[in-house]
Amino acid sequence: MSAPVYQKTVSAPVNIAVIKYWGKRDVGLNLPSNSSLSVTLSQNDLRTLTTASCSAAFEEDSLWLNGAMESMCESPRLSVCVRELRKSRLELEAKNESLEKIANYKLRVVSENNFPTAAGLASSAAGFAAFAQAICALYELPWTPTELSRVARQGSGSACRSLFGGYVSWEMGEQPTGADSVAVQVAPVEHWPEMRVAILVVSAAKKGVSSTAGMQATVATSSLFAERARNVVPQRMVEMKNAIRARDFASFAQLTMKDSNQFHAVCLDTTPPIFYLNDTSRAIIRAVESINSSVNGYAAAYTFDAGPNAVIYFLEKDSDLVLTTLRSVTQNAEGWEKADFKPVESSEFLNLEPTVIDTISSGVSRVILTRVGDGPQVLPDTESLVDTQGNPKL
Repeated sequence: MSAPVYQKTVSAPVNIAVIKYWGKRDVGLNLPSNSSLSVTLSQNDLRTLTTASCSAAFEEDSLWLNGAMESMCESPRLSVCVRELRKSRLELEAKNESLEKIANYKLRVVSENNFPTAAGLASSAAGFAAFAQAICALYELPWTPTELSRVARQGSGSACRSLFGGYVSWEMGEQPTGADSVAVQVAPVEHWPEMRVAILVVSAAKKGVSSTAGMQATVATSSLFAERARNVVPQRMVEMKNAIRARDFASFAQLTMKDSNQFHAVCLDTTPPIFYLNDTSRAIIRAVESINSSVNGYAAAYTFDAGPNAVIYFLEKDSDLVLTTLRSVTQNAEGWEKADFKPVESSEFLNLEPTVIDTISSGVSRVILTRVGDGPQVLPDTESLVDTQGNPKL
């Protein structure tokens, strides 16, 4: 008789920061130099699906990511998450004799993204959030998302924000242990459901400078970094929380674009300078500026993480205007077949130089249209990525 296989499957969302996390005050514990704030995106369009399983028959901890097997023990970030979760399961088993003694069984984790990995689309955030949530569910740990965020943070900093839906802050904390460096929800999806998002995929290739390496270089060499962490971000966190609570898109948009610009300025102030944006990215900025000029206000807001892909926020009421503009300059991109908007006369507001339009048209390969979404979901076994023996369904 074969040993039983225990398993849980979860999905976790991507989040895109509007107040950026950049720089660490403790690399080992993944403690940030400043707080950050993000919007969780809908899992209907962007998600990581992960199955965590364990059995007495498994010989080692293992991970399959998008079909490729990786050694879990060779990744310090994965190992620290597993160690903390196992420890808590052991404590749970010690308190409750009736629980199955599974804490010391080896794990098999199978995970897949429905978006390009390592392309600046927050794949590590969704991935580590799903990883931590799946094992937490497997071990039946009675943790809140904030409690689990302390563990997920040690895998990937921004992963802690993907444990909530809606609008989420990662509070940097002050304790040297990192106990208070956790994520909390600023507002649920239902508070401001009208938020829409267009992601313009400029490059699906792995970025040249990883976020981890870039942060370390910035902390070591940028003179702008200290001012940003010490003074600018704390004030912006307060203002952004107020904007979200008031559903004030004009303030939200201004803060989002200012913070994106400053984040990339800090990257440029690093030695050697880090260039995450490219010509297509800068042309997209011009297109968003054109949209906002046409309304004498703010109908759209761009932000760029550590990569060239653009994330553009807008409200449902402005979808026709924003999407008509973006469609007109990205007609060769995939993804528009899912778009639902009423085209408006672009000549009334689109005032872009032909070179800018050509740059965007040739540089954007895919468009992902989505909205604000919910946090991780525990799914039925029918969604499992492993068979009854715990083998990956590749």
